[in-house]
Amino acid sequence: MVANVNPTVRRRRLGSELRKLREEKGMTAEEVAARLLVSQSKISRLENGRRSISQRDVRDLCGVYGVDDMRIVDSLMQMAKESRQQGWWHAFGDIPYSVYIGLETEAASLRVFEPQVVPGLLQTKEYATAVISGNLPEASPEQVEKRVSVRMRRQERITDADGPLRMWAVVDEAALWRKVGDAQTMHQQLEHLVELSHLPHVTVQVLPFEVGAHPGLSGQFAVLEFTDATDATVVYLEGVNSDLYLEKDTDVQAYSVMYEHLRAQALSAEATRQFIRDAAQRYA
Repeated sequence: MVANVNPTVRRRRLGSELRKLREEKGMTAEEVAARLLVSQSKISRLENGRRSISQRDVRDLCGVYGVDDMRIVDSLMQMAKESRQQGWWHAFGDIPYSVYIGLETEAASLRVFEPQVVPGLLQTKEYATAVISGNLPEASPEQVEKRVSVRMRRQERITDADGPLRMWAVVDEAALWRKVGDAQTMHQQLEHLVELSHLPHVTVQVLPFEVGAHPGLSGQFAVLEFTDATDATVVYLEGVNSDLYLEKDTDVQAYSVMYEHLRAQALSAEATRQFIRDAAQRYA
């Protein structure tokens, strides 16, 4: 695999470029689909980065859009080639949330609200094993182990010395009292959470019960932002059978405002550390 090539992000960037070419041509997705004798949904998935883009797809679309500059065509063809390569996560087989992993791997910052458990990137191996086993009661030990291994690999973004992921986590107080695994697992997890919160690029805030109703009652969500200006901010909503990725400006703005309210209502970073330490002592 070419160094530093993220196929998920390459697909998104390429899809964005193709959408711009279509819009500059003044064509709708339906018109393009009719010209190429394909479905309109295929054009939409290509532009949204949800479908692998072949070099033939790029060639055909450039023909429809009348792109004569071969430097542009060659650049898009190269992006298509790179987008079909495999990221590190493919070595673990079929991972249902592989699109999210690809985005997380490339993201510069991550804001996450977690109402039930400690966020995955901040979990200990023992806690992660207990979470995944409980969430997937019919999974085999091998399947659980694979998912735990992927989660541990994802955590390398937090400790990456060259370009660590900037992470802000708002965690509901319920996650501290939900006993995942045994008491020792919980104690070690909470101590680990305090330790990570001291990293300069990691901020953890607890949203206490006394806040009452709050904007995060609808559930978990994450906001991923990227260094490259061409990569749109993504809101990620995790589902049971399928996940949702929101990129419209109005959706991103709505969730960003929600997150600011959650941060404002949560305990400060220092008060959070003491709150978590006190919770950890109850499990000790």
